[in-house]
Amino acid sequence: MLIVHALFLTNSTLLLSAHVNVGIVNGREAKPHSRPYMVSIQISGQHDCGGFLISDQWVLTAAHCWNGYAILTVVVGAHDLSNSKILDRIRVKFYIPHPGYIISSLRNDIMLLMLYKKVRLNNNVGLISLPKDSKDVNVDTLCSVAGWGRLWTNGSLSDRLMEAYVTTLNHVHCQRKWGPSYTALQMICAYGGGGSCKGDSGGPLVCGKTAVGVTSFGDSDLCNSPEHPNVYTKISAYLPWIHHILRNVK
Repeated sequence: MLIVHALFLTNSTLLLSAHVNVGIVNGREAKPHSRPYMVSIQISGQHDCGGFLISDQWVLTAAHCWNGYAILTVVVGAHDLSNSKILDRIRVKFYIPHPGYIISSLRNDIMLLMLYKKVRLNNNVGLISLPKDSKDVNVDTLCSVAGWGRLWTNGSLSDRLMEAYVTTLNHVHCQRKWGPSYTALQMICAYGGGGSCKGDSGGPLVCGKTAVGVTSFGDSDLCNSPEHPNVYTKISAYLPWIHHILRNVK
């Protein structure tokens, strides 16, 4: 019992430090406004996490991007965050983390944010589709991630939106790398030449034109580590909850 408890504490510490240290490393600058669904979630005017528009008033992101009391604002339609005078910042009206979210293990690491006003959809501001059913993404599917996070493990945040391509891995491999931290029913893991780092949490794992995952955690010591591939909350596992919230919260 003591051994199990010690392993659990070690594992919890790893995950907590991982999400604190989960930018795009080894990526490239995205074509401006080629990902119009991307949003920057900010605290006191500073980028903290990514997120993405799934309707004209709702953003999907990671639950660990909110500590329960911070006031978040959402920047839509941005590419270069250094142009602060022209950024379109919108306050958050409702914060709705998944009721099963567990901070110590990052289980159910998914959250909906309702904006105070509807966004105006245009060439710079758009939506991304969610999965239509609960089917898993095929192994070895080429997908992509994007964000304004760190450019290397201990580096600075990027002002401009960066992107990288990753490939989905099979659940057995992910469980072998992460142990009990990884839950196949609720998570996806992926790895590529580039990947997520601190500041990219909450952004989407995009396969085709569909957001299939929410960036959740990775290796706390090395961004985009081959030994601990980045893990994403599997959106398809939460479709009933998402649709229920969107229908009933006004």
